[in-house]
Amino acid sequence: MLYRVIDAAELPALVAAFMERYEVIAPVRSGRSFAFEAVGSFDEIVLDYPTTITSPKKYVLPPRETLFRFDAEANEVTDYVEAVTPRVIFGVHACDINALNSLDRVFRDARYPDPYYEARRDATMVVGISCTPSEGCFCHLMDADEARTGYDLFLQDIGGRYLVSIGSVEAANVLEGACNPREATDEDRIAFRRATRRRQASFNPEIPDIQEVPMLMDAFHSDPFWEELGGRCLSCTACSSVCPTCYCFDIRDTLDPDGVHGRRERTWDACTSPQFAVVAGGHNFRADGRNRVRHRMYHKLNGFLATHDRNLCVGCGRCVYACKADISPIEVLRFFERKGAENAD
Repeated sequence: MLYRVIDAAELPALVAAFMERYEVIAPVRSGRSFAFEAVGSFDEIVLDYPTTITSPKKYVLPPRETLFRFDAEANEVTDYVEAVTPRVIFGVHACDINALNSLDRVFRDARYPDPYYEARRDATMVVGISCTPSEGCFCHLMDADEARTGYDLFLQDIGGRYLVSIGSVEAANVLEGACNPREATDEDRIAFRRATRRRQASFNPEIPDIQEVPMLMDAFHSDPFWEELGGRCLSCTACSSVCPTCYCFDIRDTLDPDGVHGRRERTWDACTSPQFAVVAGGHNFRADGRNRVRHRMYHKLNGFLATHDRNLCVGCGRCVYACKADISPIEVLRFFERKGAENAD
């Protein structure tokens, strides 16, 4: 990995250089919170944001997208062509970069690559930035507090300057043309280590660090805890709406007003929706909240790991704030902590 250092005062020039060739998406203030939106100048960007309401996922996996158009009368299908906008997502935290890496594992699987996702992902550059954890962050427990891959540039704030990790030639060329990058000195490296220690010390110590979570998910699969947790679920699907790694979708055919032509669409779906597991004939494999919530947590903390060697949950904390019933992976970790204390007694 190649590292360079730039002054903080050079960031506006870097963003302006990206804007010459790309649409720039960045965190901006949205009411009392923050969101990733298209920006027109560096002045709109807020880089010291805690966590955005939703993740950058929507720019590579839109909530609704057309797959193809059809003519029901002629029984013909026409490929739907949509211009893919080259863009840079600027100011992405490590947890969200790791989330995009997980989506890549699903939609860029060499056996079944998704052309719609790939087209957007290939046209997207990612510029990451360091952060200070907020109260609901637990990315360090999910091994997602550092981004080792998946970015074109990563900016680590080391006080008035940034240590820049370079992940692609294209981004390196933009950086070189817009800024005055220089070799990192011993002083820069010391400042980086201090910044890293400050971030690690900033995590909420009340969120328990539980070892062997996947094994515990299996061991307590039938515990009454899931009845209590699932009984709270409102089936509002807010958790999946804000989650950076939820990728379940539904396929819908939508007719035009003429009743003949239409389009097939892919839309976000959620395993906590009561209709999610309904199959032909009307049977519902997960008809109650207990089974739906348990399934969601199992996939986040065990099932995906078994296939892709990493947790699907990246500990961003968005679901902690979005759920009005206090359902989140943190509650599962606290449950395992209580079970450990009971066994110790």
